[in-house]
Amino acid sequence: MNVLKEAVRVFDIEIEALQKTKLALDDTFVKIVDLITTCEGKVVVTGMGKSGHVASKISATFSSLGTSSFYMNPAEAMHGDLGMLSAKDIVIIISYSGESEEIVRILPNIKLIGAMIIGITGNASSTLSNAADIVQILPQFEEACYLGLAPTSSTTSVLCYGDALAVVASGIYGFKNADFGKFHPAGSLGKKLVLKVDDLMEKNSENAIVHVSAPLKSAIIELSKKGLGIVSIVGDNNKLLGVITDGDLRRQLELGVDVYSLKVETIMTRTPKTIKTGKLAVEALTLMKKTGISCLPVIDGEKVVGTIRLQRIIGAGIVG
Repeated sequence: MNVLKEAVRVFDIEIEALQKTKLALDDTFVKIVDLITTCEGKVVVTGMGKSGHVASKISATFSSLGTSSFYMNPAEAMHGDLGMLSAKDIVIIISYSGESEEIVRILPNIKLIGAMIIGITGNASSTLSNAADIVQILPQFEEACYLGLAPTSSTTSVLCYGDALAVVASGIYGFKNADFGKFHPAGSLGKKLVLKVDDLMEKNSENAIVHVSAPLKSAIIELSKKGLGIVSIVGDNNKLLGVITDGDLRRQLELGVDVYSLKVETIMTRTPKTIKTGKLAVEALTLMKKTGISCLPVIDGEKVVGTIRLQRIIGAGIVG
């Protein structure tokens, strides 16, 4: 066997199936999208065997992109899971033959519940086609396996069809990056869109702050104690007046200055880079990278409320 030749054959067959499915798209697709985007309940997706795996993935894509959805195993549905359905739901049933035993057996009960049935099948005269309120008939195409039996081309076709439904629906909702972030808080993109400097900054007793009237010795102690690499110099009511960094102190030592005789205001940077409370952590990260610094005072108006560090942002999984 020529392994690469056979692999290419599988790709060619499945690509042809996708092309046929794409060309078969018509007003039925438009009607199904309209039903999904106006559904007052949930979009339930079900299928048995390989179609079940595809149904689960399609449901997950719907949920990711703003359509409230869950997957229902048809075998479990016959043993009580039909109780998850309501009359306001839409049930998308995937069966290329349209005659899967578990699917056929739950069709009457779904109708009794009152949920709308959308069928996706390759058999226009099947039990599923006859029971569905609306049905998408997929074109006939060759399965990619040697026997022409294992669901390969058919499942690829349905998977892409489901992705198209979910993506088009999300566009109709006006689904945006911020919406995606709400549903993906653990992902890198979700963190970029959700985590704010307030969530990651050092604050209260963990923040390094010294009054402008204090001796430099106090700032040295604060730098050492808090380990942030920066101390905010404040006036009355915590108004930010400047900052002193580890680098500022090191430069003074290199000059041979008696640092213990100085006041903090003598060496502080009076116009430091800052970021406002409520800003996204990724904005702080971008500013730090642009200016080549590793920490920023976080301010509310003119008042210091915390310090955000580069390492803390990266440690949270935000990498720019």
